[in-house]
Amino acid sequence: MAKAKKAYPEITALRVRQWLPQWDQIKFDADSFQSKPDPFFYMCSIKARDLKALTGVYRRSTKGGLARSKDPNVQRWHEEERSRTIRQYVEYGFPWCEMSDAKRELPGAKGLQKPGWLPTAIIINILKPGSVRNEKIISEDDTVAIVETGSDIRLRLPKGFEEETWEPKNIFPLEIIDGQHRLWAFEDFKSDDFELPVIAFHGLDRSWQAYLFWSVNITPKKINRSLAFDLYPLLRKEEWLDRFAGHSIYRETRCQELVESLWSHPKSPWYQRINMLGETVQQRGNQIPMVTQAAWIRSLMATFVKEASHELDSIGGLFGAPRSKDEPLLPWNRAMQAAFLIHAGNAIRESVGESKETWTRTLRELSSSLFDKEDDLAFYGEYSLLTTDQGIRGILFTINDLCYVARDPLDLDNWRWDDISKSANVKAPATDEEAVALALKSLAHEKVGKFVRDVSRALATYDWRTSSTPGLSDKERLRQAVFRGSSGYRELRRQLLGHVAGSAGAVAKAAEAAIEILEF
Repeated sequence: MAKAKKAYPEITALRVRQWLPQWDQIKFDADSFQSKPDPFFYMCSIKARDLKALTGVYRRSTKGGLARSKDPNVQRWHEEERSRTIRQYVEYGFPWCEMSDAKRELPGAKGLQKPGWLPTAIIINILKPGSVRNEKIISEDDTVAIVETGSDIRLRLPKGFEEETWEPKNIFPLEIIDGQHRLWAFEDFKSDDFELPVIAFHGLDRSWQAYLFWSVNITPKKINRSLAFDLYPLLRKEEWLDRFAGHSIYRETRCQELVESLWSHPKSPWYQRINMLGETVQQRGNQIPMVTQAAWIRSLMATFVKEASHELDSIGGLFGAPRSKDEPLLPWNRAMQAAFLIHAGNAIRESVGESKETWTRTLRELSSSLFDKEDDLAFYGEYSLLTTDQGIRGILFTINDLCYVARDPLDLDNWRWDDISKSANVKAPATDEEAVALALKSLAHEKVGKFVRDVSRALATYDWRTSSTPGLSDKERLRQAVFRGSSGYRELRRQLLGHVAGSAGAVAKAAEAAIEILEF
């Protein structure tokens, strides 16, 4: 007779108390996802296959259509190449994991195989009963209970967990705080008995999870700060980072990386058309207008990568942190962010190229030996605002403002890297350029891709001539001169939103909403 399975599998654990009296003076705020934590955590060992099942990291989708990766607050960007490297290490140790196939065939190479121990702990959070994620409440039947009988402590797994068909009704009971790439390494792993050391917190609020991730990965200088904001998007909204830990380091670094992509990617309308070194006209040897890298970075920091604490502007940055806990946090990685900007730039260039407006015809008639024949002088010319600092910021402001206020109907949160790579049947692009190209191709089929094209068509009907354009009347020259100086940024933003509000459909509706929010 087969032995009956236990209704509730259990794991032996050890409680570790870590709390100091002065920590009681800390301000704990549940509204900021910083509720007071328990004064202890737990240590145990869990089979890799069980930990994967309890966290859902191996699933592309789950019951009810909610993918585990759909929760940006706890599930971070997965670098598949990193997990493959870890898997190779686990199976063959070092240096075998880094050897080429040719070297592995050499005589005596087998002697280089070693055990691939993973002695460092996976850090997890056990959801308490009633926990809510993405407006879904964890089922009582799916929780992991902590049962203490004297000094005996056990983690009681969900009923029926040992069945192969088990999966939660709404939410997985465990969240990975640190170690998801190690866990992903066990995808389709041959051994079912490989155990991993685990540090388990109980009901740790999401902001503390982000703080713990930062402490483990950034404080010891393990990973790049900018990369951390892709791996754990929740860090983008941490007020303590913004005030005291140099949050701007992330923003400035990310902006520089985005400008690099705009300058270097062949599909970018600004390909090799950004003054990356801040060279003067004399140093460049020509007079082709090129907005400097520094100006691009400032404009991105004022728009898409805007800091959350900016009190003068109630519209946030799509690539930054939300204004409140009720707003979505987009888990777009660097390649997706770069692709979005390139897509917007190309949409504007194409719309301007198709335009027969007076301003476009006027600029095209001003021949110049500084540009290639295929260059549209309405977009690239020296008398186009689109080649100036003010014009670039105006574009960025408008695209960001409208997409930000229309973020819900545009389903921005549903454009995800996992889906992009899966649809392209690519696990890990070899280069950043390939990753951006994949994101660009995907974006063309998203709601927001069409929305940006509609915004661009409306923007193309605006008069983008500079005040120095030959042939302008005094009235026209005076009208365009208001964009000079620092006050020109706000004025151009106001005018562009007002102009786009005169179009039609969802674009006009978004512009009207932005105008009301900004009180223009």
